[in-house]
Amino acid sequence: MRLTRLAAITAITTLASAGLAATPAGADPGYTVTTLHFAVTAGPSNQHCDVIGDFYTPAGASSTHRVPAVLTTNGFGGSKDGQAGIGKWLAGTQDYAVLSYSGLGFGGSGCKITLDDPDWDGKAASQLVSFLGGQDGIAFTDAAHTQPVAAPDYVVRDAVDHDGVAREHDPRVGMVGGSYGGEIQFAAASVDKRIDALIPLITWNDLSYSLTPNNTAQTTGVTSSVPGSAKVFWASLFFFEGAVLENLERPPNDPSRLIGCPNFPDVVCPGLAVTALQGFPTDDVTALTRHASVASYLPQIKVPVLLGQGQHDTLFNLNEAAATYQALKAQGTPVKMIWQAWGHSGNGGVTGEVDLGNPDPAAQYEVGRFLNWFDHYLKDEPTDLGPDFAYFRPWVPYTGNAAPAYASADAFPVGTPSKLYLSGNGSLVADASQATSGSHSMTTTLAGLPTSFGTVDGISTAGLFPDANLPGTYLQWTSPALTDDLDVAGSPQLNVKITSPTAWLTQGLGPIGDPVVYAKVYDVGPDGTQTLINDLVAPSRVADLGKPVKITLPAFVHRFAPGHQVRLILAGGDLNYRGAMVPIPLTVAGGSGQTLTLPLVD
Repeated sequence: MRLTRLAAITAITTLASAGLAATPAGADPGYTVTTLHFAVTAGPSNQHCDVIGDFYTPAGASSTHRVPAVLTTNGFGGSKDGQAGIGKWLAGTQDYAVLSYSGLGFGGSGCKITLDDPDWDGKAASQLVSFLGGQDGIAFTDAAHTQPVAAPDYVVRDAVDHDGVAREHDPRVGMVGGSYGGEIQFAAASVDKRIDALIPLITWNDLSYSLTPNNTAQTTGVTSSVPGSAKVFWASLFFFEGAVLENLERPPNDPSRLIGCPNFPDVVCPGLAVTALQGFPTDDVTALTRHASVASYLPQIKVPVLLGQGQHDTLFNLNEAAATYQALKAQGTPVKMIWQAWGHSGNGGVTGEVDLGNPDPAAQYEVGRFLNWFDHYLKDEPTDLGPDFAYFRPWVPYTGNAAPAYASADAFPVGTPSKLYLSGNGSLVADASQATSGSHSMTTTLAGLPTSFGTVDGISTAGLFPDANLPGTYLQWTSPALTDDLDVAGSPQLNVKITSPTAWLTQGLGPIGDPVVYAKVYDVGPDGTQTLINDLVAPSRVADLGKPVKITLPAFVHRFAPGHQVRLILAGGDLNYRGAMVPIPLTVAGGSGQTLTLPLVD
């Protein structure tokens, strides 16, 4: 199965296309739609690119009845066609003009895939904003750009942009989209202060963390000063989708896409190969991915942001949205955050959460939040914007709208930190005085090979392969059986001291000689069956053995029921990652200094 049906199956742009394509015979859809080609320039050298899009116009829009606009683009591997539901719904029933377009390198649009880089994708999107603001000479009916189309005169105009500068073509415009279609919003808003509101869903904060995460030595947000561990399957799927399938399914009308690295910047091909070989990113890959990340230009984001992130997502985990939320909050940018059930690795959502194929703001919690966000910031209506932070609790029963299953908070993070101590006898105990002495040892992987097995990232293999760890390559600590519910919402923190008698032999080699450990939290049932919570793993490259290490695990929302146990595993390799190159024996001693901290909520 291809990536667009796997990785992006829950992206908002995919959900949007599911159920609004057909209009009953004789019915008035309430909108018109026109396919247009846009002549844009992108990149530092102003390369010419053709961008294809569908423009949805509400039936009553006119120069005397102006409407706000929404700009949206696809998730990775998608196109304008996957956004039809958004366009038809917003234009046909909510009185918004909608421009849905295929991003650079996708869905019939020219130029290469540039990872939502502001200099490329952001710059291209800015010219589409100008079209919405009434600038002629951008839109055409043909890819050769010989048949011009007049820009709309019915989109609401603003007197000044968000820098307070009067602009001739300044539309009232918001953006919405998921995954790759989420990060583009940050890229566009960073270079164009005319954009007024964002709804980025299941997207990244720092793409270097997303694809080569290190969950220790983090400097700001999820960004680490130490190279991480390469995600094998996600990176391979993305490259195959962009370089092979995209060119096979939609042969490029732009031959430059095939020159050098197919459909990607030239640095990607050799960088990906070396990263896969050594297990951590090259400097070029790190520079490329960070430049295409909102973490690198957060001060430029000044407009209101409604973040949505998936609880079951091994590509862009909850920590990424949390990092963006906290940074925007600190600089005074209006921001709210939703942790929803659906994500890249989970199902298509739960009942009453979001279904933009058949949107109903009254019946779907997130759809209601999305519409209120746009109505407030684009129509100046006094809508309820909801809490600063909301998270879905899968253990709460409900019918209809999922709102009852969402907990609300005035701030993030939530919960009370509660420590469990790693005991020398392999147990997790709540009382430090009960943590016994003693140590446990393991050996990390050889040549980056996996030692832990289970679900394959990006591919629906849940339940096909048992979760297993090779003997001698992992350590584990397990709590006693619980007597009450234990509810967690947030990022567990592992503080541990790892030693090795042979570290001096390899650590002088730099990252290639550093051990990589993979921290995981399991729910163990009364029958002994262990379940890795949301398939989440925390790769951590330990650059200085012998010193305490703080590992920030991916956040999750989970109830450990009575009779269940909490289990922490520290593994020396993982199926979904390229691990350490050199096998290194590691030891962790029990005692009060070794702790797993869980954020507990009522």
